[in-house]
Amino acid sequence: MQRRRALTLVAAGAFVGAVCRHLLAVAAPLSTAWVPGTLPWGTLAANALGAFALGALTARERSRAVSLALGTGFCSSFTTYSTFAVETVALGTTGAALYVVGTYALGLLAVVAGRRVAGERPTGGAR
Repeated sequence: MQRRRALTLVAAGAFVGAVCRHLLAVAAPLSTAWVPGTLPWGTLAANALGAFALGALTARERSRAVSLALGTGFCSSFTTYSTFAVETVALGTTGAALYVVGTYALGLLAVVAGRRVAGERPTGGAR
């Protein structure tokens, strides 16, 4: 695959993922750690949904174009590790540890669920 086409696929997927992430943030405007007494539900939802989508995407063989557009592009820009880190620090002692553990646990479960929903096919190795 040509480098220009690969970059175009990643950029197109990233654009759509970023727009979807923004729409999710708009749908839950008070779900940020910067508002006292709230948890960053929007970030948690984006990361869990992105983990599910990437799990489903990687459950089966996909073309390089699909992997670049949806995996590297969409899922990478839809999920948000940097916001997760900032919001965790902002939570301080009011639930940060639970938020971190919950986010990672939910993410791992979402990947497994995505792979199962997509009908994962073993690719070798221990399972």
